[in-house]
Amino acid sequence: MTTSFDDVPIKVLLVDDEGLVRSGFRSLLDAEDGIEVVGEAANGAQAVEQARASRPHVVLMDIRMPTMDGIRATQEIATTHGLEHVRILILTTYDTDAYVFEGLQAGASGFMLKDAGPAELLHGIRVVAAGDSLLAPRITRRLISQFTARRTADQAAEERLAVLTEREREVLALVGQGMSNQEIGAELFLSPATARTHVSRAMVKLRARDRAQLVVIAYQTGLVSP
Repeated sequence: MTTSFDDVPIKVLLVDDEGLVRSGFRSLLDAEDGIEVVGEAANGAQAVEQARASRPHVVLMDIRMPTMDGIRATQEIATTHGLEHVRILILTTYDTDAYVFEGLQAGASGFMLKDAGPAELLHGIRVVAAGDSLLAPRITRRLISQFTARRTADQAAEERLAVLTEREREVLALVGQGMSNQEIGAELFLSPATARTHVSRAMVKLRARDRAQLVVIAYQTGLVSP
């Protein structure tokens, strides 16, 4: 579901165990119109507590932290009543790729590399806040290939996809390839609005939190091959 922030700032919660990193993010975001930092957390447990207290629109989530890591915190937030609309953007480095796939499964709306530039980070926050997924193109395909290589379309996968129409399966496969609604429409000779409708129906039927989880499902079930 797309969200508009024309009249209210995007509320952001910063989660990282390094104080200097949080300070850098805060300085960048505080200087940006339309974005408000509503809290900071140094570990996953604090992140869950802060999310309940401040109800942010977006959580910038580190992965490796003491007490509770970012994956567990993501799952806690994603499954907490009242926080269904909180979007989690995982920040990662190349050496933590393995955790990112788990983060998407846990309910994250996407991930970015920690070396992203300021403009890229600000864009990512706005994209995720609007309800879209954000999968950093530099490592998405390598990530998915590495951690879904052993997952193939077996009987369980076929049963999972049984709720979809043939058109919805086609759309899901294209979502898995990273296509936008406009690109899906062009590929299947549909309007972008019709493509968006098929994507939304697939999300409801598969109980996917957002578009990012549809990508995971497409690979898990073998609709898209690594």
